[in-house]
Amino acid sequence: MVLRTAGGRLSLVVFLWSVAVVLGQNGWSVTYTKKSICTLKGSTVDLSCSYTYPSWHKVTTTFWFTKKYAVENYVNLRNDPDYKGRVMYHSDKMNGHTLTITDLRESDSATYKFRFITDQTGGKHTGDPGVTLSVTDLQVKVTTTWWSTTLTCSTTCILTGNPTYIWYRNSKIVQGASSPSYTVYFKTEDRFYCAVKDINSPAVSVEGHSYFHVTYTHQRICTLNGSSVDISCSYTYPSGHTVSETIWYTKGKLNEAPQILSPGYGGRVEYLGNMQSDSILRITDLREEDSAEYKFRFRTDQTTWEPTFPGTTLTVTGLQVKVTPATVTEGQKVTLTCSTTCTLSDNPNATYIWYKNGHVTNQSISLFLNPVSSEDAGRYSCAVEGHEDLPSDEETLTVTCEDV
Repeated sequence: MVLRTAGGRLSLVVFLWSVAVVLGQNGWSVTYTKKSICTLKGSTVDLSCSYTYPSWHKVTTTFWFTKKYAVENYVNLRNDPDYKGRVMYHSDKMNGHTLTITDLRESDSATYKFRFITDQTGGKHTGDPGVTLSVTDLQVKVTTTWWSTTLTCSTTCILTGNPTYIWYRNSKIVQGASSPSYTVYFKTEDRFYCAVKDINSPAVSVEGHSYFHVTYTHQRICTLNGSSVDISCSYTYPSGHTVSETIWYTKGKLNEAPQILSPGYGGRVEYLGNMQSDSILRITDLREEDSAEYKFRFRTDQTTWEPTFPGTTLTVTGLQVKVTPATVTEGQKVTLTCSTTCTLSDNPNATYIWYKNGHVTNQSISLFLNPVSSEDAGRYSCAVEGHEDLPSDEETLTVTCEDV
């Protein structure tokens, strides 16, 4: 390299070096087809991207991930137990790559990123910021007036791709390839539900909606054993009526009389709300036997009204540590998963605190030990962040030595 300034040679060398650096930086890129996607629980989604790299490199590894536990510790979705059997990769000759996820769950909502590795030292690149995936279910919201009831097919995010909505009345189509709303101008005991791409919402009844109506804030709630829950609703009734009594209740076995959950019942039940248009049932120190469907009814100075449509289904779950595989030898890999029987309603993407022999060891959904050693053996438990006072039972991890 000539470094003399005569004839501008130094300036020329510096200029060529700067151009080479800029070209090297621009040679690495990942371009995602969509930055965000909202789709339905139970459906299938494709996340696509294209990527570039310097021409003297050769790509050896490609994968998608949502989790990274340390530097260079990326969890390939193919190896993530939360996606087992639901992930497929597709690539083409033009440096395009597609991730397909089937049987989507609300817990799949996350930011997905693509990463590739080449045969050259330092030849690694992750595409930022990734694709934000939101998974939602369909719910029918009911709006009533004196003369009509409007049903709206609702989601927690705006579905990608301008979907068409189909409305059913007792399993028969009454409005197809139309808007997310349907209006009923008559009283009926029929049940209605909406669908998008063969995925149905829960059915609702519009019986009596023109006069009396109860709307539950949540159709389903999943929460932790030992925690507290608020089950809430709003209700309407004809003008001229005055609410005189509100009651929350649940039923046990078929044909069993309703169990009235009076305030103070067992020291764990409390009624909140204004007693005129909304009500909250608060249950503390939850137990798994509290799992049931909870319904609300109210009495006015002129009548007692009890809705016939579903209430709020409460599921109370504990935390459990699952070890996969159950028996492990030094040098193998083992996964510890903090599992529940349902997805927690107030924290579907919960962060879990991991404990080893009673001491905090990590924060993640699953604990990956690869390779595992005898030092990893011990008693493991987990807890949801924010509910550290409600940990799981301990599970013992035993690591056997390799045969010499």
